[in-house]
Amino acid sequence: MAWYLYKLGRWSFRRRFWVIGLWLLLLVLGVLGAATLSGKTNDNFQLPNTESSRAFSLVKERTGANADGATARLVVRAPEGQTVTGPHARRAIHRALDQAKTGHVLSVADPFTTGTVSADGTTAYATISYDRQAVDLKTADKDALTQAATTLRDDGYTALIGGDALQTTPGAGSGEAIGILIALVVLALTFGSLVAAGMPLLTAVIGVGVGILGITTLTGFVTLSSTTPALASMLGLAVGIDYALFIMSRFKHEARLGKAHDEAAGVATGTAGSAVIFAGLTVIIALAGLSLVGISFLTQMGLAAAATVAIAVLIALTLLPALLSLAGSRVAAGHIPGLKDRDTEGSDDSRTNGRRWVDLVARFRVPALIVGVLVALVASLPVTKMQLAIPDDGTQPASSQTRQAYDLITEKFGAGTNGPLTVIVDTRGADNPTDAVNKAVATVSAVENDVAAVIPQAADPSDKQAYTAYQAMLDKLGFATITVVPRSGPADQDTKQLVATLRADLSGLHADTGATPYVTGQTAAGVDISQSLTDAFPRYLIVVVGLAFLLLMLVFRSVLVPLKATLGFLLSIGISLGATVAVFQWGWLQGFLGLDVTSPVVFILPLLLTGILFGLAMDYEVFLVSRMREEHVHGRDARESVVHGFAHSARVVTAAAIIMTGVFAGFMTGDQVIIKTLGFALAVGVLADAFLVRMTIVPAVMLIVGERMWWLPTWLDRLLPNLDIEGESLSRRLSAPPRDLAGPQAPALDQETPVA
Repeated sequence: MAWYLYKLGRWSFRRRFWVIGLWLLLLVLGVLGAATLSGKTNDNFQLPNTESSRAFSLVKERTGANADGATARLVVRAPEGQTVTGPHARRAIHRALDQAKTGHVLSVADPFTTGTVSADGTTAYATISYDRQAVDLKTADKDALTQAATTLRDDGYTALIGGDALQTTPGAGSGEAIGILIALVVLALTFGSLVAAGMPLLTAVIGVGVGILGITTLTGFVTLSSTTPALASMLGLAVGIDYALFIMSRFKHEARLGKAHDEAAGVATGTAGSAVIFAGLTVIIALAGLSLVGISFLTQMGLAAAATVAIAVLIALTLLPALLSLAGSRVAAGHIPGLKDRDTEGSDDSRTNGRRWVDLVARFRVPALIVGVLVALVASLPVTKMQLAIPDDGTQPASSQTRQAYDLITEKFGAGTNGPLTVIVDTRGADNPTDAVNKAVATVSAVENDVAAVIPQAADPSDKQAYTAYQAMLDKLGFATITVVPRSGPADQDTKQLVATLRADLSGLHADTGATPYVTGQTAAGVDISQSLTDAFPRYLIVVVGLAFLLLMLVFRSVLVPLKATLGFLLSIGISLGATVAVFQWGWLQGFLGLDVTSPVVFILPLLLTGILFGLAMDYEVFLVSRMREEHVHGRDARESVVHGFAHSARVVTAAAIIMTGVFAGFMTGDQVIIKTLGFALAVGVLADAFLVRMTIVPAVMLIVGERMWWLPTWLDRLLPNLDIEGESLSRRLSAPPRDLAGPQAPALDQETPVA
């Protein structure tokens, strides 16, 4: 394979304008597609065939309205010493609620009718329900809601808007800019040249641009979450810079050895490019494997990010050599005063920091292994206390209006008011619908300890007019709604347990009455999703880790190297999740990191982080160990191959890890809780994996095991194809006389004049 990649790199170098023109064309087509075909994103986390989603579908089928449509909570607090129950306050609140009504408003719950007035009379809230989700609301709907709050403020009241009605699709934040700035600094320090530093950045930005524009175009045909392009951008930028960095580093190394630039580009693509392909494949496998979970939004996120990573690999293999050809001898231009234009891979006898470190690890390999594993295990301890939840208003920054509304409702009405559960009683199969609903109400009301209030839809039989209307509604729609207000908050473990309790207690309703109960609502939907993720996780892990294990066995022609790589990943994921729990759930170092709220870990983080970090961890495994394997194949013994391979690759792997950490950390500045948490978890995970696992534990293990690390059963050795990512066959072909070069295209390449 190294030979074919060599030819691809050399061809791209010589056909620079064709290659550059093709990628620019794809970029232009992406811009046109995004501008004319794009649609809206949707952050509605639901699963089909769960109890909560079946309830939503039932309501929509029989009423035509979205039971999971947008909601707003207009929270009103009276000035000091006043109440909201007086005539003036009532008129002001009713006037504001009338302003909020637009064509897409399904209902407005009058606080004085529904009883959502605090016991001290100082605070009230009105729930405004819409017939569509927030992303589909018109500007007029949101302006009317905002104007209602403004009117109340003008009258002297505190007015806050909670809920998701004002939610907007997040735009491009500062995360990308921060990541690019950090990458530029690290690349400049690594190469000592602004031109050389700029090339990996340029190729990565073009790759991310093509990927994100393609995803944006796709939103016109498929409903995607707003997290999908953000995740693709994060990963595409990180791996795009790293992949180009590895090839660029090898190119400069080969050029310093005296090779012509086109030859250096071919060799760099054939050797480092081989590692880039397999590193990219591990990430793609891990991301595409998310489709095995069977959850649509995870499938979308995984496939979109996998496609962006694939583009990053292709860009590094083709566009980078073309840009190197365009730059020619100017690739070392823009020298930074005070910095050497050094060979990032060093020489066999150079005493680099990487060589000093690996010599230290070799000297104390057993203590290094023991200490490294103990540090990882201790850092992983918080995982045992991890709690998961869907993001809600309580996870928003303390300065946001939605968070302030959430806190005021919690203070005056109780935490459970922010996340009420809904029991839908389908009475179509009941002999006596009214009795079935009454029995459901009685069952729910019997759960006393965890329930603050039960609000049935049924009318008082003594009010004949209201009761008649209720009976007519029940006959027409065939279902009734019971609102259950928990004592605990929507993200609390007690609320999740309440969902299970209600479902268990209501399970006999169908046998007794013929009616079918459904416990739904945002918290119930989160319970359903978490359970689905838990059920699917083992299958996902087996398939993804299994495929990656086989891929690494092909790359390294060893059984123990892939096994060691997989076990090392478990340490990295433990550290990453442990740090995330400590910071986001327990509140450690939040002031230092600019956070101001503690909350359970985002429900999809463990699975998403496992997939992404596994792929990235295998990246560093491939980049480090492939160079060790190259030294071993070229004749060094087991110890020397580890030491020299590490010394050659340590500097560039260090730079790549710092860049990737900076890119991920930059996304912590965004507003999306999922991306903020994922950015932190990946930043910690990459640091832990690169420096503790891959650069300390891995060489220690390989030095302890020695030659046996490259063991492969004879029968398996004959069975597996030789992919030659070390470039051994490439070295033989390049050292042979031109007439001996195999391959029908080799003479054509040699007949062309080098550009550089």
